[in-house]
Amino acid sequence: MSDVAVKSSEPIALKGRLNEDWLAVVIGLLVFGLALFSIGGTDLLGWAVNTSVYADITRALAPIAKAYVWLGGVGALLATYVALLVVLSIGVATLGADVKKFAVAFTAVFAIAYASWILGSYAHIAAVTPAEQQKFGIDWSLKLTNEGGYIVALLSGLVIANFLPKFASWLQEAIRPELYIKIAIVILGATVAVTAAGRLNLASSLLLRGAAAIVEAYLIYWAVIYYVARKWFGFSREWSVPLASGISICGVAAAIATGGAIRARPAVPVLVSSLVVWSRC
Repeated sequence: MSDVAVKSSEPIALKGRLNEDWLAVVIGLLVFGLALFSIGGTDLLGWAVNTSVYADITRALAPIAKAYVWLGGVGALLATYVALLVVLSIGVATLGADVKKFAVAFTAVFAIAYASWILGSYAHIAAVTPAEQQKFGIDWSLKLTNEGGYIVALLSGLVIANFLPKFASWLQEAIRPELYIKIAIVILGATVAVTAAGRLNLASSLLLRGAAAIVEAYLIYWAVIYYVARKWFGFSREWSVPLASGISICGVAAAIATGGAIRARPAVPVLVSSLVVWSRC
């Protein structure tokens, strides 16, 4: 009995030591730390897949670094999938989740997400300038850039959620938008910090513009949007706060991070993020 009690309490204890926020910090800094090796000439992450605007599907995928060109596009995609699966599976295990269910669901989510990104990078969807259209031999384009992949992913999610509810429920184990966005925020923040530290002029410019942006976005836009959402449209605090962050700070990451901070239901920041994506297009 005592052995069973110890085993059953292990995930709870571990979960208490590492919550989702700290897990995002650990994974984000791990990725950033590996990227720093490139300063010494050793690229440990160059095998990750990169998707370019394409007219010929065979040219859509390639490794980020030329040193890994031998992997090919499909090889880089598989390597990226395996790396994400291993790191995230370890991460969700520390949160007490079912790793097996997560791994299976994540495989499906990754396939849907990357297929959406590839489709969104098709030249007829993504090519912006006349020069790009001429390059790919096309005479029209929706001009969405490869961010059109976000729209395809959003439409895919709407179809699955509304017409395939059982499949959507099965995928839920791997649908962790807050965790994924938080990891991205950590990596982006560390990247900006290092870039600024290496360029004094850039650092001073970032500090000046950052201070102005704080005053403008947080003290003016955020307050106005929150007031309008609450008083004019009658939105609850749960909806008004992520909406104000998403619009004033202008980003999906802001909406999701704010939703997590106020412990909003997962659907709230996701829907607000969808609104931000649509408005950008």
